[in-house]
Amino acid sequence: MFGFLPLVVILLLLLISSVKILNEYERGVVFRLGSYAGVRGPGLIILIPLIEKMVKVDLRVVTMDIPSQDIITKDNVTLKVNGVVYFRVNNPQKSVIRVENFYHATSQIAQTTLRSVIGQYELDEVLAQREDINGKLQVILDELTEPWGVKVTNVELKAIDLPENMQRAMAKQAEAEREKRAKIISADGEFQAAKKLADAAHVLGAEKDAITLRYLETMREVSSGSGKSSVIFPIPLDLAGSIGKMLKSE
Repeated sequence: MFGFLPLVVILLLLLISSVKILNEYERGVVFRLGSYAGVRGPGLIILIPLIEKMVKVDLRVVTMDIPSQDIITKDNVTLKVNGVVYFRVNNPQKSVIRVENFYHATSQIAQTTLRSVIGQYELDEVLAQREDINGKLQVILDELTEPWGVKVTNVELKAIDLPENMQRAMAKQAEAEREKRAKIISADGEFQAAKKLADAAHVLGAEKDAITLRYLETMREVSSGSGKSSVIFPIPLDLAGSIGKMLKSE
């Protein structure tokens, strides 16, 4: 009886190894004697011992960092750029059969594509058109990884590091731009003030009584602007005008 014990143990081990449980987000790509036999799961999976083998594939979205890359832009500026790629497996069969390691392959193709795409833009375009670059990267990577059963859902540039000399140059440019805007605003304010004064002078010149009222208002402001007593000798405007004409005639 004890002679059959090792055989029983071996059979139990084979039975246990043939039973697999897959989660809802997992699928099993099954091979029978080396040939593709189908995709199974989720739930309880029973494999034929020594004949069938299963490769487990995760269907959840994967977040993968793109390492920092030294990239030369179209206008010969060297940048350090990194990013992140979001992708998932949408065809477990292709992800196992078409490529040896879809995660590593996607990482490598993302790095080379990032260098290629950024190299087509000038520095100012890279800084101003990040959303367009993200969209272009996503489309290209999705097309390249589709034969592997991988769906790229999003690509984002995380950081763009400039050389120190470029940072100083851009800081000077930004400061000059701010000074330019300040001068334009100041000049516009002076122009508006001069225009208002010209309009006021035109109104006062057209209305005879307007200048008199303005004169009286000014006298009132002068008299009330000081804490000390003030003595004011009003001169009629007509008299002042006559004196001015007499002086000119002499």
